[in-house]
Amino acid sequence: MPEISIVIPVYNSHECVAELSRQIADALKSLSYEQIMVNDCSRDSSWDEIKKVCAKNKNVIGINLRKNGGQDSAILAGLNYAAGKWVVIMDDDLQHSPYDIPKLYQEAQKGFDVVYANFESKKQRLWKNLGSWFNGKISEIAIQKPHEIYLSPFKIVSRGVVQEMTKFNNLFPYIDGLIFQVTRNITQIPIEHHKRELGKSNYNLLKSIKVFLRMLFGFSTMPLNLAAYTGFFSAAIGLILAVKYAVEYFTGRADVTGWTTLVILVLVLGGLILVSLGIVGKYLGQVYLTVNNQPKFLVKEIISSKIKKGE
Repeated sequence: MPEISIVIPVYNSHECVAELSRQIADALKSLSYEQIMVNDCSRDSSWDEIKKVCAKNKNVIGINLRKNGGQDSAILAGLNYAAGKWVVIMDDDLQHSPYDIPKLYQEAQKGFDVVYANFESKKQRLWKNLGSWFNGKISEIAIQKPHEIYLSPFKIVSRGVVQEMTKFNNLFPYIDGLIFQVTRNITQIPIEHHKRELGKSNYNLLKSIKVFLRMLFGFSTMPLNLAAYTGFFSAAIGLILAVKYAVEYFTGRADVTGWTTLVILVLVLGGLILVSLGIVGKYLGQVYLTVNNQPKFLVKEIISSKIKKGE
């Protein structure tokens, strides 16, 4: 059993694979480790680069997925094959430096289940920073995240927590959501966020929204509660207006001037009803796919000196 497993989802990052692997080998030369690189159906030569690294370094395991399931699904695939006492999760773009892994590892030795890297200054676009802030605020409600914890994609997790995470039958996994389902023994340490020097970012606004929705609908009933509260509020407003219009009718003060109000109410309430039905439908759709045993990820090929091809 290696001391540390490093799970890295790879998507269209062929420029980074070799350099990332070199830095990991250099940073962890005093520790036993395994490096698991999960190719999430990259459209470039990332898988070829992973195979080259596997041929040179016996500590590297390459997993090639059959279809793109998103970053969290790729990470979960890697977690299922991780054998280390501690599992590091990091990105493939070198903005997370392998030389910071020992810092996370040393902090974890103090008895924590999870240690997050806290990026006080992030080398990324403004909309990503705003999205991270908004996601953090919503996650404080949805998954009861402590407000001081930053949900960094760079973290180290104990093997016990990883084993529990892989048991969840959730077709739409959200890694941080799974972590908070298992443990609250979590801390963070300051880590530098580096500027991307090779390749370009594969994350766009649409992918960020998808990740946010996974957290919101996969690990919280907050949208359902919000729809219910909105429905009660709308019903209360409707009851008040009904009493108002009834009084006006019976006192002879009713006229046709309420046409605009009526149209607005119909449109607003109709929109609220459709939104509420959409929220319920989203949950039902996820339940339907989950109970039909849809796989969270599909492995096409594994390259490793420890695991036979196709196992």
